[in-house]
Amino acid sequence: MDVKNGLLKSIESLDAISNESWLLRLNDRKLEELEFHDAYRRRGAHSDPAIEGAGDTFEVLTGNKKYYSTVDLSTKYIQSWIREKSHNKIVLDYACGDGKNAILAAESGASLALGIDISRESVVNARSDASNKQLDNAFFVQSDAENTGLPSNTFDIIICSGMLHHLDLNIAFPELERILAPNGIIFCIEALDYNPIIKAYRLLTPKMRTKWEKSHILSLADIKFAKKMFYVKNIKYWHILSIAGVFFKPALPFLNFLDKVLTKVWGLQLLSWMFTFELHKK
Repeated sequence: MDVKNGLLKSIESLDAISNESWLLRLNDRKLEELEFHDAYRRRGAHSDPAIEGAGDTFEVLTGNKKYYSTVDLSTKYIQSWIREKSHNKIVLDYACGDGKNAILAAESGASLALGIDISRESVVNARSDASNKQLDNAFFVQSDAENTGLPSNTFDIIICSGMLHHLDLNIAFPELERILAPNGIIFCIEALDYNPIIKAYRLLTPKMRTKWEKSHILSLADIKFAKKMFYVKNIKYWHILSIAGVFFKPALPFLNFLDKVLTKVWGLQLLSWMFTFELHKK
């Protein structure tokens, strides 16, 4: 059996698990993550008057979305990376949310693109979007990122977009190393835990995050830990001043220009909102 067929059988097995049985496998931390992200991903819930408090919940969980309008530099880099690396590869969008990176990989010619997420709502949304695009090489299934149930040495590319801080890296990194194919690459996009203004904002908006998430934003200590299992390459830093563009959009091009300089300065780069890096299998 080749790798792709073995993966398809694993997807079928995971999808056959009943939701009730699956939930019994999760501890309290993971159940909190599931409930939080189901609420965040539930399309239309915020506009449904039959769901008590749904509007308030949606506004709380999406209140910081406006800041993502300032991340053009990192977005272009991320999308270009996925397009270039995915062709003819088996790709995993790890904790995929609504599956946009898996869909981009599928559109870029991936042999197979799989998205997994703890949230059933996320999986439903991702399947709907892939179906609307008539993609027959994109699959989505509910799974625990720390215990995926996926076969070892399978994925050429794994995309970790804004989700490692939701996990226990003592468990997640070994699982990622297990399912990564020889010569595979894990592409990580994460928030960085040094900028004092951003840290203060996180403290002032606790309802936007789970308890685990807000205390596990990544730092260079996590990169040091990753080096025990992977080769770490191509660390890049993003967005120091560009966030201010949310208050005055015409200034964003100039702020982006300054960020291209500042994010390359040792020390200053740690004030970045985000960073990207690659983990290569040893």
